[in-house]
Amino acid sequence: MTTGLQTDGPAFLEVAGPAQSDWVLVCDHARNRVPITVAGGDLGLPAEDMARHIAFDPGAEGVTRALAAELGAPAVISTFSRLVIDPNRSEDDPTLLMRLYDGTIIPGNRHADATERARRIADWHRPYHDAVGAMLLRHPEALLVSIHSFTPQLRGRAPRPWHIGVLYAEDARLARPFIAAAEGETDLCVGDNKPYSGHLPGDTMDRHGVQPGRPHVLIELRNDLISTPETQSAWGRRLAGLLQVAKSQMEET
Repeated sequence: MTTGLQTDGPAFLEVAGPAQSDWVLVCDHARNRVPITVAGGDLGLPAEDMARHIAFDPGAEGVTRALAAELGAPAVISTFSRLVIDPNRSEDDPTLLMRLYDGTIIPGNRHADATERARRIADWHRPYHDAVGAMLLRHPEALLVSIHSFTPQLRGRAPRPWHIGVLYAEDARLARPFIAAAEGETDLCVGDNKPYSGHLPGDTMDRHGVQPGRPHVLIELRNDLISTPETQSAWGRRLAGLLQVAKSQMEET
């Protein structure tokens, strides 16, 4: 992954799928790119920090692409670092534009004022969500799946034992059968609303799943398990099977 890419571009890219699909995939934190129009394309962090989970979700894009291929599903993938503006937060969330993350100060964000915040929302956050919304309008019956990854250990915190986390809020129609399917895999440690709670008003799943009443699930994979193209492809295949089982169980209830 290239860091600090010195060109602007669209806020999202789409992975094409069939005209009719049972699924739509999204990947909020796919890349660590900093557009040239944001702090000159440099947030003031060294490359090793931009390669960490604070800047993006390592491995998540590869898993999303592999899963899309397995399910025959379209996907919307963000193209900018979560440190530019976090697409998985509402526009009024205090953590939308982070100045400190997991013990690391973000120099390029320290002096970002309300005007800069509004500009980043308009240039990056809203176009991404507009693309997700448009994709879902084209697939009104599709189930929504969001792919993320999490770091094995935050600084100063205990190691995280889960291989996979399944996040959800009030609507657990897809999440519950997916958890059941994953827990049936004897080699998996499954986090039920871990390592985070899925209840975050205004986040991507709330905005595009909960509020419109669309079945959905957010899947978190521990990023050391998806660090290569081979493991990303393997997890894409594995998730596809689990999701298909969850869908069939959901339809039976």
